[in-house]
Amino acid sequence: MIYGLYLSASGVLTNSYRQDVIANNIANSETVGFKKDLTLLQQRPTAAQQTGKFGQTDPLLEPIGGGLLASHTAIDTLPGEIESTGNTMDVALQGAGYLAVSSQGKTHLTRNGQMIFDRTGRLVLSNNPSAAVLDNKQSPIVLDTTMPITIALNGTITQNGKPVAKLGLFDVKDPSRLQKDGGTLLGLPDGVAMQTAEPNVRSGFIEKSNVDPSTELTNLMDTQRQLEANANMIHIQDETLDKLVNDVGRIG
Repeated sequence: MIYGLYLSASGVLTNSYRQDVIANNIANSETVGFKKDLTLLQQRPTAAQQTGKFGQTDPLLEPIGGGLLASHTAIDTLPGEIESTGNTMDVALQGAGYLAVSSQGKTHLTRNGQMIFDRTGRLVLSNNPSAAVLDNKQSPIVLDTTMPITIALNGTITQNGKPVAKLGLFDVKDPSRLQKDGGTLLGLPDGVAMQTAEPNVRSGFIEKSNVDPSTELTNLMDTQRQLEANANMIHIQDETLDKLVNDVGRIG
């Protein structure tokens, strides 16, 4: 492949990927507890840098570099803004930590504190009724649906003036290892253990998405410009090659 075309194609693919990630962030800017994705880009090593065989590549092309390379998407775990709802079954966490839920036989973490009762009295997430909210012993919370609840700052749930359960509040040592499992659920890879956390639990509030739409729109426009620039370079190089083959190389 022509080296210039290779670099430009790398730029198109990388910025197309970044554009998709930013668009998904914008689409979830109103999703409670959503954590935005970050596209991590790095310089792609040249063939000589990868193989260590510097004498077998063109020394004029080596300083140009190998183009862009998209790394794995990272999760921005910074908290979003707190917003009042007046619903006592909504909770927002202030400080480090997550609610624990069980879905499809696996334990997940989330900052989405919008909860409802299912038909059996289990406390579940309102956007995912199959995700049962867990207590501090990692067991599903089952309550009397005929009685109102209050939730204290430490996560203790009270009905009729008596404590009946406590929200499971957990964290991990390295949040960067958490993986998105759909919706607002974060999965725990093998080898990542939960530990007890002690954030303040604010009943009647929710944590909004940590996506800033204006920042994401700015990033999206910048990405589109870079994508178009690389696409234009492919077009220019294609025209140059066309002239080289059909005009310069023509025998008079």
